[in-house]
Amino acid sequence: MVGGGNSKSDISFAGTFASSAFAACFAEVCTIPLDTAKVRLQLQKQAVLGDVLALPKYRGLLGTVGTIAREEGLSALWKGIVPGLHRQCLNGGLRIALYEPVKNFYVGADHVVDVPLSKKILAGFTTGAMAISVANPTDLVKVRLQAEGKLLPGVPRRYSGSLNAYSTIVRQEGVAALWTGIGPNIARNAIINAAELASYDQVKQTILKIPGFTDNVVTHLLAGLGAGFFAVCVGSPVDVVKSRMMGDSGYKSTLDCFIKTLRNDGPFAFYKGFIPNFGRLGSWNVIMFLTLEQAKKFVKTSRFVNCEGRVIFCDNPIPNLEL
Repeated sequence: MVGGGNSKSDISFAGTFASSAFAACFAEVCTIPLDTAKVRLQLQKQAVLGDVLALPKYRGLLGTVGTIAREEGLSALWKGIVPGLHRQCLNGGLRIALYEPVKNFYVGADHVVDVPLSKKILAGFTTGAMAISVANPTDLVKVRLQAEGKLLPGVPRRYSGSLNAYSTIVRQEGVAALWTGIGPNIARNAIINAAELASYDQVKQTILKIPGFTDNVVTHLLAGLGAGFFAVCVGSPVDVVKSRMMGDSGYKSTLDCFIKTLRNDGPFAFYKGFIPNFGRLGSWNVIMFLTLEQAKKFVKTSRFVNCEGRVIFCDNPIPNLEL
């Protein structure tokens, strides 16, 4: 289980994957309006009218949410939810479920004391890169759907939905296009995953050593907030580059996107949407880790028992049951 310093998982990989995917999907549904606002802020570029800069369309977290809801309707805040859930099932399930096995691999089978922070970071970095290598197409479609704002009358939408987006991208740009932005996305996911899982693991382990603290909701809440904060601090620059590459096919490479963003919008552009990003990732981590801890407890204390040809779900496993 993530956190607590224990390097041995007490439930199966399948159970951990299912718990992780469910927790990640639930957090995604709750926080995707903030993610949509974050993407719009990151993709927004400076506009020049004559010799002066025009006021940006989107300003701040609440302002962006309000503008989208007013101009496009509330449902627009949940743009990209379907590929977002696809992404969380794959990426969320894999990166979290693989964390313990990979961490155990790095420390060795005979390791019995607390796992060093460096090994936790390395494990998070590894599983983050592995998971997004599989899930990149879902992330691409999610960003493209979120990036599309209100269109002029008579202008058709680029994609009619998530499945149409997958097929259109393959038909028009080729299968390889589904992995557009894979470089910055691997960097972003590896860095953020290392920050999230390692910091949650470390903060939870530290809190549990303080007298009076136990493995409960308060501990999970504090550890989740810490994980979200560290993830945003280290991951914002690569997150901006990733969003811009996926939302605009005009960039030749990761380096080209980085240089053009720096030259045209300045260094602070790499922290555009920091507040909504923290609002999203902070709340996402709290919801995800709280749900994950409860889901794991549910899986660990439950069993499926075959009784007279039926599958019965038991909260308390029945020992020595004669079938």
